[in-house]
Amino acid sequence: MSNKITVWAVTIGMICLSACHKQRLSKNNKPAPSDSLVIAAPNLADSLAAVPAADSASASESGSVKVNSISFDYLVAKSKVDFKSKSSDFNNTNINIRMKKDSIIWLSVTGVGFEVARGLITRDSIVFMDKIHKDYFVFNYEQLSKQYNFDLNFALLQSVIIGNLPFPQQPDARFVKENEFYVLKQIVERLEVDNYIGENNLKLSRLKATEVPTQNTFTLDYSDFKEVKSFLFPFTSHIDLNVKSQKDQQVRQTTMHIKHSKVDLVTENPGFPFSVPASYKRKR
Repeated sequence: MSNKITVWAVTIGMICLSACHKQRLSKNNKPAPSDSLVIAAPNLADSLAAVPAADSASASESGSVKVNSISFDYLVAKSKVDFKSKSSDFNNTNINIRMKKDSIIWLSVTGVGFEVARGLITRDSIVFMDKIHKDYFVFNYEQLSKQYNFDLNFALLQSVIIGNLPFPQQPDARFVKENEFYVLKQIVERLEVDNYIGENNLKLSRLKATEVPTQNTFTLDYSDFKEVKSFLFPFTSHIDLNVKSQKDQQVRQTTMHIKHSKVDLVTENPGFPFSVPASYKRKR
């Protein structure tokens, strides 16, 4: 179970798109504050990048597009998660999610009829309790970013979970039309991001991010959109992450599939019960 709890922390980071983010080139690099978006910098740019010749027949300038986003106070969801990487592989893991906008993400992992783990993610830290072995883990974003070589923060995680654009759309953003999608191309430091907005629902349907120097890639596909409180919410998401190891230069592939069975956006606080018993031992 200890390994699985750590996997959940890694999964959270993976969801955050940051594995493709710029690598630390110096030990003197200072991490961004955990309560701010790493990418909210002056060199964030939305642009109409040159369309490859092969796509020019199907792509055309479409000007600005109003992307549908989700607004909420609190979110509650029941989900199943499949996760596979070089070191971990688990399927149909049950997880309950509660969120307070811009503040808290609460997770409860259940086994056969009982809770096996609980997590609390805030703007400053990530805490997980292993209720089987009666111990707990505490991470901050700087630690995880250093350990897994990517930048992680709460705001970006929240955006990806709910299906909103993970990187802010600038007022003068322009799109190109490619088949059934409007594509918003962004440059975030050394990261090139393609946001595919569905022509029929104006929702983020696919996101592909590539780090230019390393060619590490992150792809996120949303599907099974259903109406929740007048907003379209993606009930299924699939993530593919391909990152080259700095040690042996081999590409490591990680995949995750999330299927929500229930999602609700509520105005009343659903509660975020979390208390580490005094008898639990801290593992890190």
